[in-house]
Amino acid sequence: MSDNSFYHTVIIGAGAAGLMCAAHAGAQGGRVLVVEHNKSPGEKIRISGGGRCNFTNMHTTPDNFISGNPHFAKSALKRYTQWDFIELVKSHQIAWHEKTLGQLFCDGSAKQIISMLLAEMEKVGAELRLETSVSNVSHDNGQYELELSAGEREYISCQNLVIASGGKSILKMGATGFGYQVARQFDLDLTPTRAGLVPLVFAEEQKDAFKEMAGVSCAASLRSNGAQFEEALLFTHRGLSGSSVLQVSSYWQEKEPVQIMLLPGEDIFSRLRAARAENGRRDIVTVLADLLPKRLSTYMGWQTGVSGNIADFSDKRLRALSDLLANWEVWPIGTEGYRTAEVTLGGVSTDDLNSRTMEAISVPGLYFIGEVVDVTGWLGGYNFQWAWSSGWAAGQAIAQSNLR
Repeated sequence: MSDNSFYHTVIIGAGAAGLMCAAHAGAQGGRVLVVEHNKSPGEKIRISGGGRCNFTNMHTTPDNFISGNPHFAKSALKRYTQWDFIELVKSHQIAWHEKTLGQLFCDGSAKQIISMLLAEMEKVGAELRLETSVSNVSHDNGQYELELSAGEREYISCQNLVIASGGKSILKMGATGFGYQVARQFDLDLTPTRAGLVPLVFAEEQKDAFKEMAGVSCAASLRSNGAQFEEALLFTHRGLSGSSVLQVSSYWQEKEPVQIMLLPGEDIFSRLRAARAENGRRDIVTVLADLLPKRLSTYMGWQTGVSGNIADFSDKRLRALSDLLANWEVWPIGTEGYRTAEVTLGGVSTDDLNSRTMEAISVPGLYFIGEVVDVTGWLGGYNFQWAWSSGWAAGQAIAQSNLR
């Protein structure tokens, strides 16, 4: 194998984590190559945030992540913070704004973030090959041998191999389980994977009822397995979506309920009593329509079995109705799966990785970063921040090894 086919570092995956890693891995010299099977780099960056990329969150802490080891992400997140990435964005004169809940978006286009990362790669001379797949990986004499497929077969070798190939989410973008295959090949443990940040679906009877409310949205607080999120709730033809649902879906487990609090922050009982005092001849469902979207109030009237004038409702009955609206329990039968999931929960076990470098503890020179690792963030820019932080951590470790 010629010297021209040897790289100090090969990164598989030109997503957020892979591009970030490449920009730092070559900072102290050494050839760096990023291999991507798609036609363009950063495809998930491009489509994120409605094309404006929710590139980080101002409120990022380790508490915003799910992992088999909740302490694992602390090192990378502390050493490369959201503020570090914001400074990088500023240095490239990319205008941005806060939308809500600390979520930061480009004023212009998500493509600006991709261009920024490619420019940072160019500074250190990192190479990028698109429409190229890795069909085989082996390890011998301290080097990794890779078989590439880009029309013709090609063989290259490297000292460091970084797996930044993502998870199974958003299948239309070409998501694969490649990273998990490599982990298994080198005897690393995998935490079971499943779709996260994904809409919930329901059995036919419940689905038919929700179908009548498709398109209706409202503020709600959802709870499942100890997690609670107060954001938007959206009814769909298949079940429930919206920010609060996507958030809680990462905590929900099959055969368990989700508790919905409608009108969070409102004293529902006091408002119902006030409505009764103002005009007791009004229908109770009509009164609910003052508080909730009309189609939802009609459904909740049917769901709770209430009807008649509000004057006929005692305080006890109004209290019971208020409690039902604040503790509505629904039973999903599943999620929409990886087709619409924004992230993959689970992945390469953090027990097998060094939290400071992202290197496999038992396999020198093998790194895993980004979504392929068992670290999953909340909705709202947290997963991009994990990509930046973990990519930076691996890139720094590799760059430092060049100095030895």
